[in-house]
Amino acid sequence: MLIIGELINTSRKVIRDAVEARNAAYIQQVAKEQEEVGADYLDINCGNLVGQELEIMKWLVEAVQEVTDIPLCIDSPDEAALKVGLSLLKGSYQPVINSLSAEEKRYTAVLPLVKEFRAKIVALCIEDAGMPKSAADRLRIASFLVESLEKDGITQDDIYLDPLVKPLSANDKHGVEVLEAIGMIRAKYPAVHFICGLSNISYGLPNRAILNRLFVIQTMTMGMDGYILNPVDKAMMGMIYASQALLGKDKFCNKYLKSHRKGLYD
Repeated sequence: MLIIGELINTSRKVIRDAVEARNAAYIQQVAKEQEEVGADYLDINCGNLVGQELEIMKWLVEAVQEVTDIPLCIDSPDEAALKVGLSLLKGSYQPVINSLSAEEKRYTAVLPLVKEFRAKIVALCIEDAGMPKSAADRLRIASFLVESLEKDGITQDDIYLDPLVKPLSANDKHGVEVLEAIGMIRAKYPAVHFICGLSNISYGLPNRAILNRLFVIQTMTMGMDGYILNPVDKAMMGMIYASQALLGKDKFCNKYLKSHRKGLYD
């Protein structure tokens, strides 16, 4: 299970305000909080700061690495910003790049960075024709991505497919489409990994936390093994550890018991 902490993202007002004030202490506090609750990686995203992104990416990566050795996921729609962030990474860990897609221009731009930095890659199920409209669309696009990446020397173990979670508020079949797609892709490519921005499912609906937590359990049961989420959400993390134990993916229930001792179920 790969948990990527999503909180260092300038689309969040508190982060943008801290960046604009160059408040490194606040950014570092957010980084440490995510590390302490069990995030495996921290996502660094300042893609909405158009015209400033290269400078801000550098500042964020340097600020975070001053206080933690936790691996980083460099997240940007701009390949130049990706390269800036990746070039600054310390340590011998394998970074995550977020992301490439089946769109020809994006695939061609990001693939050299995956190779240069020997990174894990988040591969979005989007193509030049647009976003998928069904589970079958996702399987077709995923097949293209996996087979193309393998031809280009990337192993399935380094591929994290994002089946694209879309809001349930827009279509009541959006949840089941993702669940079906995970099962279909997992059957065809058993060694590939999955990851998603989970909270998209509840956008526009009330009681979002409940929907998000239930969708974690449903997607995990189908084979999802990575999430970009808020790891400071105790209830969410508790659901993840409990689900892993019930699915036989937590030896001797170690992580579940550890989370119990930390008070995640209080």
